[in-house]
Amino acid sequence: MQNVSNYDLIVVGAGNAALCAAISARETGASVLILERGPEHKRGGNSYFTDGAIRFAYNDLSDIRRLMPDLTDEEADKIVMPEYSTQDYYDDIMRVTGEKSTPALANHLVNHSYQTISWMSENGVEFELNYANQSFEKEGQYHFWGGLPVKTKNIGMGLMKTLFARASELGIDIWYKSRAVQLNMQNNQISSVVVEQNDGTIEVPATSVIIACGSFEANKQMRSEHIGEEWEAAIVRGTEYNTGDGLTMALNIGAQKYGEWSGCHSIGTDYNAPKVGDFTKPGDIFKKHSYPLSIMLNKAGERFVDEGADFRNYTYAKYGREILKQPDHIAYQIYDQQVRPMLRKEYNLDEATYYQADTLEELVEKLDVNQDQFLRTIADYNSAVEDGYYNPTVKDGKSTTGIIPAKTNWALPIEQGPFYAFPVTCGITFSFGGIHVNTEGEVLNEENKPISGLFAAGEMVGGIFYGNYPGGSGLMSGAVFGKTAGASAARYVQNKTTNTTS
Repeated sequence: MQNVSNYDLIVVGAGNAALCAAISARETGASVLILERGPEHKRGGNSYFTDGAIRFAYNDLSDIRRLMPDLTDEEADKIVMPEYSTQDYYDDIMRVTGEKSTPALANHLVNHSYQTISWMSENGVEFELNYANQSFEKEGQYHFWGGLPVKTKNIGMGLMKTLFARASELGIDIWYKSRAVQLNMQNNQISSVVVEQNDGTIEVPATSVIIACGSFEANKQMRSEHIGEEWEAAIVRGTEYNTGDGLTMALNIGAQKYGEWSGCHSIGTDYNAPKVGDFTKPGDIFKKHSYPLSIMLNKAGERFVDEGADFRNYTYAKYGREILKQPDHIAYQIYDQQVRPMLRKEYNLDEATYYQADTLEELVEKLDVNQDQFLRTIADYNSAVEDGYYNPTVKDGKSTTGIIPAKTNWALPIEQGPFYAFPVTCGITFSFGGIHVNTEGEVLNEENKPISGLFAAGEMVGGIFYGNYPGGSGLMSGAVFGKTAGASAARYVQNKTTNTTS
């Protein structure tokens, strides 16, 4: 059993948001304890599994170069980097959420994104350009697109290694195999956390608490209850420990439920991906995100989405649920040799499941589908493709006519063998349901008043994402609200100390 002392702050969770919160608070001198439910070799939450792409606002390449000083002038001369302003970022959030995102929270995320990523850099986090997934080479230059040009070095594994090292350097305590199960209050303010460990349950006194332990995506019962029964079949892409503990504890002391509890971030992932995140295979290696260059068919041989509606960054987080709706929760991404060399690197990994054949007729014989309808759908699609200039670096308008659903960009006939079918299913990343948090990171009760001493960050923050989100925003939101909550908690502790001694 751990030695129990009174901490200024307890952070529940140990992912990106939690560690940013802990580091932010510790920088002001607060004593901090992190509670990680999992063992040390499974630490890091969902952040460990991320590919590291992180979305922030910037003016031009010079802003990005400040984050990666090793980028040479020679490399920079070969880069075409469109501006991505705070207004662009805000507009993207509002557009993909159907204008449902809470404006104050969205603005806080957007307006603090560059400041926060610079702060992360100052704390040792290294970044690099996301050449493979967010640029196309054209006439010797790399054209970046989609507002997501930067990723953390060595993906989520590198991010978490750096943040844990920084936490250790700052003297932040971390307890593993320590599950927070209850928040206690005294005189209407947070007073302690009840923690389950292997050898019993203990109560740890604290002046403030930040809950940053994910939402309920790994809880099959809560998924079924809040999102729908079919979600019991979804693969959990990240940690198995995000089972809604933080939400349950907060709601039990009067926190306000907030955000889209019936929604989640989900993607098309390899049909044979692990049922929960595999810590021996870090990174987002099972996703299949070149689908805008494909057509996707279900077992009945029917298309069911407009694969080319927008760049992958703005559709992938909602198309997973469309795959889940299909018979047996499976779909097939179909490519021909024209686009096969353009596919993202995850299609070339040993873990990728695919079928290949020289003709479409041979390919379909390998699939558990309605073969006649499958071939008919592809033939109808091929006939519907309009002439035009094909350019995957922009929304090229090369579309279909006369079929439903249409393909509004990047429509090429599937006609050059060999042909490929990649089976995909739905993987859930995180659920959008959370609690109400203000722009100071304070948790609000049903009367929209702060619960004294309680803060939240990461997936716990409801009200930002609805139905969809711009790629890379989850990691940035975790860092922004983590840093904010940590600073706010430290101020809260300082104010209490001042009031007590005065």
